[in-house]
Amino acid sequence: MSYLEYNTRYVPTGLRKLLHVHWPIVLLLTAVAGYGFLMLYSVSGGRPGLWMEPQMERFALGMTMMIVFAMIPVWFYRNMAFVAYFIALALVVAVEFVGVTGGGAQRWIDLGFMRLQPSELMKIGVVVALAAYYDWLPQHKVSHPLWLVLPLLIIFVPTAFVVLQPDLGTAILLLAGGGAMMFFAGVHWAYFATVFSAAGGLVWAVMASRGTDWQILENYQYRRIDIFLDPASDPLDAGYNITQATIALGSGGWTGRGFMQGTQTRLDFLPEAHTDFIFTTLAEEFGFVGAFTLLILYALIIFFCVASALTNTNRFAALVTLGVAVTFFLYFAVNMSMVMGLAPVVGVPLPLVSYGGSAMLVLLIAFGLVQSAHVHKPR
Repeated sequence: MSYLEYNTRYVPTGLRKLLHVHWPIVLLLTAVAGYGFLMLYSVSGGRPGLWMEPQMERFALGMTMMIVFAMIPVWFYRNMAFVAYFIALALVVAVEFVGVTGGGAQRWIDLGFMRLQPSELMKIGVVVALAAYYDWLPQHKVSHPLWLVLPLLIIFVPTAFVVLQPDLGTAILLLAGGGAMMFFAGVHWAYFATVFSAAGGLVWAVMASRGTDWQILENYQYRRIDIFLDPASDPLDAGYNITQATIALGSGGWTGRGFMQGTQTRLDFLPEAHTDFIFTTLAEEFGFVGAFTLLILYALIIFFCVASALTNTNRFAALVTLGVAVTFFLYFAVNMSMVMGLAPVVGVPLPLVSYGGSAMLVLLIAFGLVQSAHVHKPR
């Protein structure tokens, strides 16, 4: 009798599910989080209780939740998809009334033991709702204009509330993630060509509205665009963040200055070194080699997610897996582009590395859905 036959016949269901967990993804997530723990220890000046230990506790909780979510059959998430979506949407709306303000933006709900950012939940809510919708919709109707109305509402309604917070970075991720889900579901490419053309028109409208009564963005957001285009125009004020980040990235060289030896971090020149700009700390201390290694870990996570989705005959499970993969990709792609000066500065954390509770817990729960899809796929 083979090892697999033994497991299938004699191992209890719960233990058999644990054997089917995608352990390479678990190990890769742990490795990425390990990078984060090292960086948080470094930016805190060797004080583990400041950021590293709380982050480790959240990661342990998140990994436990991921395994628990993996044990639940994937059909349960399909049935509860719209319930989860509307709960997340209600929390996003509630931010307008009971949300707390931080850094000039009202994005959080204070739960006492932690601050919850509902827009993080919304990213996954959009993914599961669209996956359930396209799993229900016959394939020949996917590109029919009438059947595009609901998925567009699923994407645009929460995006509008997130823009009001204001949180342009998360709004962009919601739009991009939702659009990717529609693409994966098989919506015709012509719709996307139309959207990109409209986006070009929107960019023109945004810039043309500056200084008018119908100004679309906040003044500080326009200022971010100016600084993105020319950081040297104000290196000591509005361009300070990206200027110091660029210095930190360049000073790391190939192998870095060494652990806890980054001058930009040690001398407090680097802004938000424990959150949005933590990648620059990593690049300064470990250089190109360390930064590229982290990128490889991220790429492997994406690869295993896509491979799992392509071998899954359950349409909902495959779409959820691809949706989580693209959301994860957008997280680190936007953050890295931002700190390298390739995109305007927006508040997007580096996944599993930046300090933060909501983003980490929601992301690990999302990977719990990926694990559930992998554990329960037909074999």
